[in-house]
Amino acid sequence: MTSQTSAAGQDTAPAWATRLYRLQCYLTEDLGGGPKLLKMAWAINFHKIVTLFLLLGMMFYFDNFSTTAWVYLALHGTYGYCWLIKDFAFRDSNFEARVTFAGVLALYGGLVGWYWLLPYFVISRHLEHGNPMLWFCISLHTLGVALMLAADLQKNITLRFRRGLITTGVFAYTRNPNYLGEIMIYAAYALLAQHWLGWIVVLYSWMGFFLVRMLMKDASISRHPGWAEYKARTGLLIPWDIMTGRALFAKNGEPPPTRYGGSRP
Repeated sequence: MTSQTSAAGQDTAPAWATRLYRLQCYLTEDLGGGPKLLKMAWAINFHKIVTLFLLLGMMFYFDNFSTTAWVYLALHGTYGYCWLIKDFAFRDSNFEARVTFAGVLALYGGLVGWYWLLPYFVISRHLEHGNPMLWFCISLHTLGVALMLAADLQKNITLRFRRGLITTGVFAYTRNPNYLGEIMIYAAYALLAQHWLGWIVVLYSWMGFFLVRMLMKDASISRHPGWAEYKARTGLLIPWDIMTGRALFAKNGEPPPTRYGGSRP
């Protein structure tokens, strides 16, 4: 999974990631040929809009109005409208891509449609979670939404005025805080779903789509000055310096602890 370095000094994504990325672009943008009358953003936004009503329909169909069902509705149903606010305010330019009708079907059949299995597992089985689990999932989801929105907003504003690496703010310790936020969001849904197939769905999304795009992004931004130093001090996804406490020492100007608990000379 490690990247390689080209003769010009720029990192290249692993061959498997490049091939999979190209295949995904073809399936979701060009499949079937014909006119590209739709934008990727429209297809995704439609999914976000209808999810709330689909979940409500499940609750009525399965006659499940438990606290857990309402909490799930509040999280997954409302998240779509948080996404819409973000999209209207500062849309990611990648979602401006024009797509075929068959590409939209491939997008739903190959990725976003599977997310609807998670509420199905919660509502159809009348799952009831205790308060600690509900608290944890609400907290994880809230932090994930905040991180995703902060990352996308920072990226959008920064790139309007300056091209190049973004190495401060929420990008200071992880190169992909937006994907980390989305992983936290869908992990909360999978925890509430309590089904192995739910974890297959989110892992498929994380490994098959998120990871591929993170690796392709690394290869793209490696052309900018300062890349080697930035890559060395950040995680692809996990902000390890925050997790280990090294970031706190760096902020205070102290030497970070060694793995054995002492301080580096």
